[in-house]
Amino acid sequence: MERAAVFDVDGTLVDTNHLHVTSWWEAFRQAGHRVPMHAVHRAVGLPSSDLVARLLGGDRDTGRDEELSAAHKALYGQWFDRLPAFADAGRLLKRLHRDGWTVVLATSAGGTELSALRRAIDADEAIAATASADDVEEGKPAPEPVEHALGLAGVPAERAVFVGDTVWDMRAGERAGVRCVGVLCGGIPRADLIEAGADAVYDDPAHLLASLSEGPLA
Repeated sequence: MERAAVFDVDGTLVDTNHLHVTSWWEAFRQAGHRVPMHAVHRAVGLPSSDLVARLLGGDRDTGRDEELSAAHKALYGQWFDRLPAFADAGRLLKRLHRDGWTVVLATSAGGTELSALRRAIDADEAIAATASADDVEEGKPAPEPVEHALGLAGVPAERAVFVGDTVWDMRAGERAGVRCVGVLCGGIPRADLIEAGADAVYDDPAHLLASLSEGPLA
């Protein structure tokens, strides 16, 4: 039977979380908001509208949400030509593909951002499909992104594993009924990932690759 390995991208395969934090922090600063970086870090992985709502609250001027999102996108876009993949991220996807897994990316990125991320990973031949935020009505922690990825793979939840780096990833995967694997390279503590639904936690893609024979992706 087919089996699917679904991967979040930012903070999981590519070392971008802190670039997002800095870009959001600067976007907020330019708009006159003082938001601590540690708070931004905890919100990374949410859709832009949800991230802004979480950090600024319900009494904000919602008419400026799009402006904030656009500022973040412009600031983050300065890094597109040098986004760094984590060590062995591409090798991990290629190995899973050789082992018979259908590899699908589940990410909020699209367009030129997604192209930049895929260039960094350098494993296009192993990636069967990509589920982006544009394809669903609700982003993580709603299960829709993972469910859409499973639909693209043509694989039921019980034959799939979802790998991510945030509590939003783990909650989305758990709600979609898949086994969840957390990685620490996005900066979220192990205990938080386990509490959110991770069945196993690894340091980074290299650690996961070295542990394939004994983990959820065996």
